[in-house]
Amino acid sequence: MCRFHSSGDVEYDKVASAINRILDATKSRQFDEHAKPNGDQQQRLLDYLKFDQMESRHMTIRTAHAKTCKWLLNKHEYEEWLDDTKLSSHHGFLWIKGKPATGKSTLMKFAHSTFKKRKENNIIISFFFNARGHHLEKSAIGMYRSLLFQLLDPRQNLPHLVDVLAPNVPEKLNKWDVDALKNLFGHAVKSLGRRRLTCFIDALDECNEDQVREMVAFFERLGQFAVSSETVFHVCFSSRHYPHVTIEKGVHLVLEGQEGHQQDIASYLHSELKAGKSKLVTQIKEEILERASGIFLWVVLVVQMLNKEFDRGRIHALRRRLDEIPNGLDELFQDILTRDGQNLEDLVLCLQWILFAKRPLKTQELYFAVLSGASPDDLQMTAWDPEEITKQDMERFILSSSKGLAETTKSNHQTVQFIHESVRDFLLKGNGLDRLQPRLGDNFVGLSNERLKHCCQAYMEIDFSGYLPVDTELPIASTKEAKELRQLASEKFPFLEYAVHNVLCHADTASQYEISQSGFLQSFPRKEWIHLDNVLENFEIRRHTSACSLLYILAERNLLSLIAGELERTPYSDDAAERYCSPLHVALAQKNENVIRALLAQNTDTA
Repeated sequence: MCRFHSSGDVEYDKVASAINRILDATKSRQFDEHAKPNGDQQQRLLDYLKFDQMESRHMTIRTAHAKTCKWLLNKHEYEEWLDDTKLSSHHGFLWIKGKPATGKSTLMKFAHSTFKKRKENNIIISFFFNARGHHLEKSAIGMYRSLLFQLLDPRQNLPHLVDVLAPNVPEKLNKWDVDALKNLFGHAVKSLGRRRLTCFIDALDECNEDQVREMVAFFERLGQFAVSSETVFHVCFSSRHYPHVTIEKGVHLVLEGQEGHQQDIASYLHSELKAGKSKLVTQIKEEILERASGIFLWVVLVVQMLNKEFDRGRIHALRRRLDEIPNGLDELFQDILTRDGQNLEDLVLCLQWILFAKRPLKTQELYFAVLSGASPDDLQMTAWDPEEITKQDMERFILSSSKGLAETTKSNHQTVQFIHESVRDFLLKGNGLDRLQPRLGDNFVGLSNERLKHCCQAYMEIDFSGYLPVDTELPIASTKEAKELRQLASEKFPFLEYAVHNVLCHADTASQYEISQSGFLQSFPRKEWIHLDNVLENFEIRRHTSACSLLYILAERNLLSLIAGELERTPYSDDAAERYCSPLHVALAQKNENVIRALLAQNTDTA
């Protein structure tokens, strides 16, 4: 074990530099700008830029109703945005703003699809931010990756782009950073010549504010370049009113108060409320329009409620039911979640999982995640049998548990999310979760993560022996046998991978919110966890020996709060049989700076 006085120690720098050189030599693939043919370069770059959830949000947004959104095309602001003779006044920017749940994303999807139907020589790219999705769906890095991927798509017929971008592509592509991506996107835009590029960016408020401000400023610089050159560069943003981000030049369109928007709501209501054409129904429609205050989602949810009453033959109850429905989204969400008072435990746990899972969960994962906390005894059925519990059964369970406020995304990699970001806002910012479960109090984040930790623990205690090796040696991770074992584990135990990979993460978050984890650390089934983690691991070099210390595992995963607790509980020791030989060296390898400082401080204190 090497001991250092601090991170400024010369010997520490030597060790860190040596490890980084080893990592650089083994971890990164190179992008060869001289590789031939050009198509190989293009495909390699496309493979590095692509990510699974790239089109998830766009695909999940409901397509505009047949009679809605067309008003946008005739708006003065929209026509001005497209008028190339006015580029010097607006620099190609249109910004659509509106209150939450007014239908901005649906309008953007309509505008985007309308543009794509044009026969002109346009390049059309888009990105729809999604705060409820994977971290790449709600970050500037994900946006730039998606936009570049779309530009490099062979269907855009821009073969010169690869030659333009090759000299600017970083040598290491395994980890993108925003500056490298901005640089590539800037070069791409500037190389388009007279080709018209139109870019739609939706829901800027669902990305980190600092990232948005930096991105908007960068796009403004590109707009200035375009005006002074032959490039025609148009950008359409959409967002809520807050946070407010100023652009120097651009056309603004506010959704509230637009006659066309009000007509869209009326068209939707008249088409989708299936309750006949009586005088009563006409009066009800008029009242809905008056009470909606331009909030499209409120109308959608109210229509669903009234249609249920009508389908049950209760047309006489429509007026009473409408009178019971509160104005405003937050009040409506509260009513939806609490009206029947049934299955409260399933409801709260389902909401906690969607809110605080470390990544969005698939349908099967969420089903067993909720079951692990609400009905752990039912897990003794052990392996999942799709003939006994179908995916449709699980979808109905989630629909019921979330009271209809969760949905499955429409993409190749489907996950469960809230029907709208305003649901998350209500639960977290509007104290909706606290109203449902008052005992959570002000520490609902810490207590929720503690609950999710227990769910993971409960699932890991299932009897896997009938399907997974328990006492026998595992096959090498790269072999066919190991791959089949991982596949079997995924099919029979859908929540196992998440539970193993995140039980410690939830414990660490709970610890950050001052929920003691000393008992958890003391009783944690380290050897059993290592075995399950090794079963799921794709690479042999990343597996652990059964003697690996818990501190090494925590240092590897950058779980600083748990590390502090573990250092109080057990003395520091090396792990000579592990890949990096000690907790400090694995922290150096992973570049977990705060962990490095904590371990150095411990070694200095005990030296």
